[in-house]
Amino acid sequence: MKEDAVKQALKHVKYKDNNIVDGRQLSKLEVKDDIFGKSVSVDLVIDSPAIHVKKKLEEDIRDVIAKEFGKDVEVKVTTKVVVPESEKMKPIEKIKNIIAVASGKGGVGKSTVTANLAASLAKMGFKVGILDADVYGPSIPLMFDVQQARPQAVKEGDKVWIIPVESYGVKILSIGFFAAPEQAVIWRGSMANSALNQLMFDAKWGDLDFLLIDLPPGTGDIQLSVMQMVPVTGAVVVTTPQNVAIADVRKAINMFENPSIKVPVLGIIENMSYFQPAECPEYKYYIFGRDGGKHLSEQLNIPLLGEVPLVQSIRESGDVGHPAALQKDTEIAKIWEEITRNTVEKTIERNKKLPPTEKIRISNQAGCAVK
Repeated sequence: MKEDAVKQALKHVKYKDNNIVDGRQLSKLEVKDDIFGKSVSVDLVIDSPAIHVKKKLEEDIRDVIAKEFGKDVEVKVTTKVVVPESEKMKPIEKIKNIIAVASGKGGVGKSTVTANLAASLAKMGFKVGILDADVYGPSIPLMFDVQQARPQAVKEGDKVWIIPVESYGVKILSIGFFAAPEQAVIWRGSMANSALNQLMFDAKWGDLDFLLIDLPPGTGDIQLSVMQMVPVTGAVVVTTPQNVAIADVRKAINMFENPSIKVPVLGIIENMSYFQPAECPEYKYYIFGRDGGKHLSEQLNIPLLGEVPLVQSIRESGDVGHPAALQKDTEIAKIWEEITRNTVEKTIERNKKLPPTEKIRISNQAGCAVK
């Protein structure tokens, strides 16, 4: 078992669009084959903080070595994560607060909450923007009736800036503007992160009181990358009352509150809390369970910002691109206004009590972030 042969075998291990040898992820290789046995020590350098990426590389390396040289070879893999400067967190000028809207589970209405929070903030007189970071399922363009819009570009000196699309007083950028509605976005994580980086830092957002980031569900690569790129003021977590959603939202909260990340959770919004028939407003039907968000709020000592009922007009408003928060003198509009006021209050409280969110740097172990 020679070093050259092992290195040749490792060319079968892929990372992004190349193999780990030609892509220079292999920083050190030690091979031993003597009377004491066979062993291979591999040191890698990668630029992804995602734990699943690290594990997949380690598994692939062990599989390749076992296939080429036998299962008796001892394999040790050490992974160091170095994030390129272009992908590290930078301030965005003139943006006062960046709020991440997240969920542990898909289908709980996270984009609906983002759209109505933004519309309600704009209605109150705040300057608001939305970055739709749900790369593989962007919904914001539809919810603001701008799915056919295309952002314009303006050149200032050597710099080309993207001009966000504006609707109902909200500035919007989304991957959905750059793909047909029926077109699937088939990208690796690095491509998605690069696109988000461009939408964040090459956009002419102007003065904003709030930039809402509509995150994809879960706790994966996009979430980590966003928190690396920008100083997130706080997070709003969306759930529905049933136990399945509550279990997943705990994971999302745990991600933000992780000692290595420390993004304050401003509060929980419970969506689809109950069904209230228009013809029988005195009745409430708790279709997905009752008080799940309230109980979670009490257990984790995180504010419950509000409860949104399961109402047909909210769904219809989203489908036609006119957020329900913009309705005049309706109970639904009042509910969104109360939730928005609570969110603003918690943001002000957070800024008074806590320092700005620090830059997150990635440690030598993939998936572990440190201040």
